[in-house]
Amino acid sequence: MRSVSLNTHWFVSPKRGLFDGMNPTIAPPVGVTLPHDAMVSLPRSAQAASAEHSGYFPGGAVEYTRELNLDTEEAANVHYLVLDGVYRDAMVYVNDHFAAQRPAGYSRFVVNLDPFLRLGDSNELRIEARAHRDSRWYSGLGVHRSVHLLTGPRIHIAVDGVRVCTPDIDDAGTLVEVATTIVNESSHTQTTTCHVAIRNPRGEIIATDQVPITLIAGESGVARKRIWIAAPERWSIDSPALYRAEVSIGEGPENDSVSTTFGVRTLQLDSRHGLRINGDTVKLRGACIHHDNGVLGARSIARAEERRIEILKSAGFNAIRSAHNPLSPDLLDACDRLGMVVLDEAFDMWAEAKSAFDYSLAFPEWWERDIESMVAKDFNHPSVVFYSIGNEIPETGRTHGARQGRLLADKVRSLDPSRFTTNGINPLVSVVKELPALAGHGDANRDVNETMAEMGSLMDALVTSDLVTARTEESFGAVDAAGLNYGDSRYVSDGSTFPHRVIIGTETFSTRVQDAWPTILANDHIVGEFTWTGWDYLGEAGIGRVEYTKEGGALAGTSGAFPWQLAWCGDIDITGHRRPSSYFREIVFGLRAQPYIAVLRPRADGLLPSAGPWSWTDSISSWTWSCDPGTIVSVDVYSDAETVELFLNGTSLGSVPAGLAHGFVARFDVPYGVGELRAVASSGGIETGRSILRSAVGEVALAVEAERAEIRATPDDLAYVNIILVDGNGVPWPESDRKVEVVVDGPGELIALGSANPKTIESYLDSSHTTFDGRSQAVVRPTGAGTIVITVSAEGLASRSITVTSHE
Repeated sequence: MRSVSLNTHWFVSPKRGLFDGMNPTIAPPVGVTLPHDAMVSLPRSAQAASAEHSGYFPGGAVEYTRELNLDTEEAANVHYLVLDGVYRDAMVYVNDHFAAQRPAGYSRFVVNLDPFLRLGDSNELRIEARAHRDSRWYSGLGVHRSVHLLTGPRIHIAVDGVRVCTPDIDDAGTLVEVATTIVNESSHTQTTTCHVAIRNPRGEIIATDQVPITLIAGESGVARKRIWIAAPERWSIDSPALYRAEVSIGEGPENDSVSTTFGVRTLQLDSRHGLRINGDTVKLRGACIHHDNGVLGARSIARAEERRIEILKSAGFNAIRSAHNPLSPDLLDACDRLGMVVLDEAFDMWAEAKSAFDYSLAFPEWWERDIESMVAKDFNHPSVVFYSIGNEIPETGRTHGARQGRLLADKVRSLDPSRFTTNGINPLVSVVKELPALAGHGDANRDVNETMAEMGSLMDALVTSDLVTARTEESFGAVDAAGLNYGDSRYVSDGSTFPHRVIIGTETFSTRVQDAWPTILANDHIVGEFTWTGWDYLGEAGIGRVEYTKEGGALAGTSGAFPWQLAWCGDIDITGHRRPSSYFREIVFGLRAQPYIAVLRPRADGLLPSAGPWSWTDSISSWTWSCDPGTIVSVDVYSDAETVELFLNGTSLGSVPAGLAHGFVARFDVPYGVGELRAVASSGGIETGRSILRSAVGEVALAVEAERAEIRATPDDLAYVNIILVDGNGVPWPESDRKVEVVVDGPGELIALGSANPKTIESYLDSSHTTFDGRSQAVVRPTGAGTIVITVSAEGLASRSITVTSHE
């Protein structure tokens, strides 16, 4: 059907109750462009309903309204509203009449508008959303994904009605099966012809075919075509070739058409070869990601989703796991184009609640429809390889919970037998009700993250215990691959105990990759693992923080007090800047020969670092500090080489072993001095790479860099502008933070400004923001074609302007 974006001309306001009338305390509607997040504009406080889980943002209820005008000639057509995601408990009204409901906050759903429309007159669309103590992370609030109007003739292709698969593939050719669901909403029996054209990755038509189909009034049916194409180009991580199927029915004004991309690739999974794509074993270098887009809040804007995948892939990841909800269509499109394997996850809870008002209240009635929605959205995306039916579900350690898992997995298989199923099972959560009796550790009523942090090394013993083995066997047996959250201590033993079990590390501590990755490479039955987390996120405030105390050691508790806002456990911060852990992981993966210098922040107060299981060291790659000359500074050099030699201003500070045997880290204690710090890595007496840090000197200046000089003049494209405090040679000044002001002139608008500061009290919606470690970021959305001028200023510094060209 014809798809028209309905992302513009909306108004949002706090939801008005039936008896509120013209209550002056309720804010008037504000014009917005979708996708939109109403939560990111709300005032944070230590008393917020979900506290640290939400990043200390409060919940609320909002409503979006929009006028829709349709001519009387539209009476011959059908009209559907497609909403890619509304958080949460969405209620949809058309002309004040209830039209649809969707409890899940991330499911794509369709609303039939025709029973409620007034053709030739104005129609009001109203979408309500609410969020309140229903998420274990920052959820956002509102219509956070795109909205489209689908229009077609009475006999038309169903929404998500074209499904393409390639069941038989070899080097000579592939069979392409195109199944098209056609709906006859006319009052008569109709015979129409379904036409199919296949285009290769260069856009050339390489095959066509057609088939007639007869449908009685009110009936739907599937037109199927099996088309053979020669010498197909395979979709893979390194070469993500995409074909296109163009399907149409009818002729002239009765014509309806749909176009969809697809990939040609084979998938195999077994304990002898692990995961094979096109016959080649692939080890998944995976990143868990939440759905928010940093300074944009929960808004799923196409360019923001694409940029995330670009950066994650450039950092060495080849797979992502959605945590813990179905991914947006825009993000899946990016994974298809860029070559990123996807593990798409359905639920964070089943019937047992994790938060007071979460989706568990709707799960018994809605789970099948939400699984159907996820599979319908994912079916034509070659990047999707795994469906996950859950994350850390407490019921997985009980018989009826294992049965529910089997029902979920079988539902997925009935809809899409071409992919694999998994379930992210945390062994601790599966036996959570027994924890108080196990050596006095744990509390069934406590947050699971806090319990995991408290147990420390005892968790490994629990994970490999006979209790966990027995309790999880049925749940693991219900899916194609056993997903282990923080269960890397089972990786090897399960290979012996369950010789046909395939394992995925669905969630892992980033601090254990140096031990886990060699184990993954050495064991065929382990597919790979997904770190928590690849990209930093709002909510679960401070689980990766480092605090300084007299004693040091392990953190007490996992949450940071207000104003902590970010989790601070991502390899990549919310602005897309790579943190030291990202480079460490790249080296462990064997993708980087150049050493990386991470300098622990020097302190003069004598306090020692306290960290939790999700914490990286409190370090950055800088040799610019305000400490006194001679202050001893700890320097970590990450390297896979045998040794690393460190030089300060040309003087050797000695060589320290690194590589696999030493955890890929060489540590030095260096007396601070302004100048140049140089690390040289060597193996077998031969240099393998070097890295240099230089001190910033002289005056501080602004550097302003647009990631792309040219963008498209559409609301789904964005200009990312990075602001850095530097010296005259471009060396960053991390300790010279100050507030920067951003002004946008021309056909563009500033929609977000912020930094990676994990505990700022500043809003991302203001035109000024304080840098963090010398960096901040502005996000500009085009409002038309032309030259956009972005000017950045800061007190005492010369302002800087750059231009971005927005093209039709």
